[in-house]
Amino acid sequence: MKRIICSFWILSLFAAGLVSAQQQQPATAAASDSSITAFDSKKEVYVKENIPFKSPIPYSYVREADVTFEKTVWRVIDLRQKQNLPLYFPIAPIRKIGTRVNFFTLLMEGLERGEITAYHAFPTSDEFASSQIQTYDQIIGNPSLKTEDKSVASISPFTGADTTILEKGKDVLQDEEVVKLIIKEKWFFDRRHSRLDKQVIGIQPVFIYHELIEGSDETRARIIPVMWVYYPEIRPLLARHAVYNDFNDAQNISYDDFFMQHRYHGLIEKMSNVHNNRYISEYQKGVDVLLEAVRLENDIFDWEQDLWEY
Repeated sequence: MKRIICSFWILSLFAAGLVSAQQQQPATAAASDSSITAFDSKKEVYVKENIPFKSPIPYSYVREADVTFEKTVWRVIDLRQKQNLPLYFPIAPIRKIGTRVNFFTLLMEGLERGEITAYHAFPTSDEFASSQIQTYDQIIGNPSLKTEDKSVASISPFTGADTTILEKGKDVLQDEEVVKLIIKEKWFFDRRHSRLDKQVIGIQPVFIYHELIEGSDETRARIIPVMWVYYPEIRPLLARHAVYNDFNDAQNISYDDFFMQHRYHGLIEKMSNVHNNRYISEYQKGVDVLLEAVRLENDIFDWEQDLWEY
């Protein structure tokens, strides 16, 4: 009997040690991963472990033989629209329990740490070839993201004579100036599951800088694409960071959930076509660009509806 009791206590102690080790493992993982910051400060009520240690849900398997329809769509997402605000705010990262950073800041931090890969900003680079890979230093060193050196007329405080001062260019890439995203999507009909589905293939942040016109008080906008990122490659990073929920702080979703559930809103700027995948703005002007974008969207849904009989 004593042997049985001793064996029971030994097993109990072993099990308790195993549970303790498993509980300490996430904290160790969090300490080694600089992108996980939920444990950087003291807890308030409870420790939020769901999002910081979340993994992306795998894609469902799709056979080529089951795809009977496919279209590639490029969509413009304005981050200042109400539905897209969770991607734009906070402009300055909130470093506390439930750390929040905006989407572009998250991408740049992940790129700086080497967690994700960036590709050249040209539209032709959205095929994500290895020859188009760019580093963090190459992106922030892009001359297009800096103001030019310019000469400014001034008066010398010592002699009172007119003089010229050379002002050096400065970095103008600021998180609050990235107000648009270009989303590359694949729309396809999977006959095995009898559904029209879409997947995000790539994302391109677009920087808009307003600069003064020389000799005038007016400003002009410089629209500069920053980079392309391949969405399947960045999903692990996005899955570990929460998007703000305006209704309940305890029910946040991850950035990956946000894109996988298509919670963003934007208009089509082009769809795959025979004319070198030309943009709508190349053959329509004014309000007709908006009407054409709506028409292309409806064409996809009409194609699906025509498959069924009611």
